[in-house]
Order: sequence, then C-alpha cells, then structure tokens
Amino acid sequence: MNQSFDIAVVGATGTVGETIVQILEERNFPIADLHLLASSESVGHSVPFRGKNVRVREVDEFDFSKVQLAFFAAGPAVTLSFAAKARAAGCMIVDLSGALPSAQAPQVVPEANAQALSGLSQPVQVSSPSPSATALAVALAPLRGLLQIEQLNVTACLAVSTQGREAVAELARQTTALLNLHPLETSFFDRQVAFNALAQVGKPDAQGHVPLEKRLVTELREVLGMPALKMSVTCIQVPVFFGDSFSVSLQLAGPVDLKAVNAALEAGDCIELVEDGDYPTAVGDAVGQDVVYVGRVRHGVDDTSQLNLWLTSDNVRKGAALNAVQLAELLIKDLL
Repeated sequence: MNQSFDIAVVGATGTVGETIVQILEERNFPIADLHLLASSESVGHSVPFRGKNVRVREVDEFDFSKVQLAFFAAGPAVTLSFAAKARAAGCMIVDLSGALPSAQAPQVVPEANAQALSGLSQPVQVSSPSPSATALAVALAPLRGLLQIEQLNVTACLAVSTQGREAVAELARQTTALLNLHPLETSFFDRQVAFNALAQVGKPDAQGHVPLEKRLVTELREVLGMPALKMSVTCIQVPVFFGDSFSVSLQLAGPVDLKAVNAALEAGDCIELVEDGDYPTAVGDAVGQDVVYVGRVRHGVDDTSQLNLWLTSDNVRKGAALNAVQLAELLIKDLL
C-alpha cells in the first residue's frame, strides 16, 4: 500500500529551503501534509506548493510529533536548538547545516556513499554535506577504484548564495551602484565583491583556514571513505549569484590513463562530462541543473601522475536541496 508522509521544512523561506519545497513537488515526493517553518520574522510568508500557497509558521512553537521527517535548512544554531526535540518526537532528520556530529548523523551523498544509511538507529538522523563537498564527491566517487590518490588540491570559487540571501542582495546592490556610478556601500561583505574576487569566504582561524575550508575537508574525507586523504583547500568568493566552480588537482601514485578517467566519469551517476575543446560554466550550464559538470580533464603540464579537472555545479539546487531530498527518498524507501 502506498504511504504518504507528513514533512517539515525548517528554514523554508531561505534559498535552500524554498528549493527543497520546489524539488519535493517536482519529484512527486509522497507528502500528506507539508509544514513550513522559520523564525518569527518570516511568519506569515507563504511558499507555493502543488498549486497552493503554504503559510510559514514559527519553528519555536512547532510540535515535531506531527511529522515523520524534517529537513533542517537553516543555520547550525537552529539545528542545535531543535534537532534533539525533533528526534525525541520520533522524527527523522535530514540536516544541511553541518551542526550534528557525524557519529550521530553521517554525511551522505547518494552517488558516493549511500551504504552509510544502512543500520542507523531509529529515528534516523543524516547530514547532507556542504554544496562543495557534495559536488566534489559526485565527481570523484567514480574515480576511487581507478586511481590511487595521494593528495587532493582544490580551489573552490563560491557563489555568493553560499552565504545566503543577504549576500545575494549585497552583490546585486553593489553591482547596481557601480554600474550607475554611485558610491559603493558595503554591508554583508567588508569590501567590494562586485567585479572582484575575495581571497577568503569567512573569518580565518589562527592557522589561516576558514570554516568552509575545514568543513569541506572533513566532509569529503568521510563521504569518499578516505579518512587519511591529504587535502589542500582554498575557498574564494567570486561575484556570481548561483553556481560554484572548482579547480581540482589530484596527485596520483603513478601515471594516469585519461581515456579510462573519461570513461569512468561518463559512466558516473549525475555527471555530465564536457568534451575536450569545450568547458562548462556555472551560469551557462550548471544553474538549475541536477548534475555536476566536469571538463578540462588533463595531465599536469609536465607530470602524467597529476590529474586536473574543472567542475561546476548549482550550489543551491544540486549541492544542497536535491541531495537532501534524495536522502529523504532513501530514508522512506523501505517504508513505502
């Protein structure tokens, strides 16, 4: 017998939360009642779903025993405030904030480590990694059995939507001001981001690493099942609204067969390999799509044991919302 589920989306008025609702409708997720939750500032707003406008309610007052599954698409503080309450009410959790320890909520990308969902205690808690880790895991998963990776170097060119609506609005304001020869005012960012590239995304620690870089290292090692993988990561802020891009370099134990790499990528789940002579871009290819685009597959300039790739992915859709919905589909699979 078919079964429908009562679902909650916490952070429903954010860019990721709204996209989760959109994808739930697109994929015909078996929903009986949909509860949209956010902070008190968003109460009264509505989000379209299946031809109706669903009103947003305050998360502080919500009884999680009313739902079987909740997406936490707000910040870490919200997850830490309400996840325990939800789990105590018997509610399964898909968290996108990175707030929950992996021992309690393993990081999972279905194309890379869906097996991590097996044997979890009920009610299940699972984490959807950062969009950067998700995109990289999708692209690298097919290469694990083919290559002996000694080190991974990543430069992540992150869209401003990585930091939420305020960052998107500021890029728009700065762009408009500069194009109209008006004085530049900064608010969310501490300097000009429009027509610029910023060397860090967030505040660095004493060693010079920002939280997104450290999160990416931790999550990708876990998802790929390579806890000892040596990694170097630099996250830079680029003046793009949506869509992350990555320059990836893998140092391997021996010479790499590019034909074999291309064949593995072509056979990989949710990967679009772009032919030699062309390359994908965030705006022209990735935004709004459900795949990770891979191009510029090549050796190092003078090192056949080095593999270089260019990746791009919709950070809000593929990197966050779709991965979370795919996890929810796997969680309910045995219940249908």
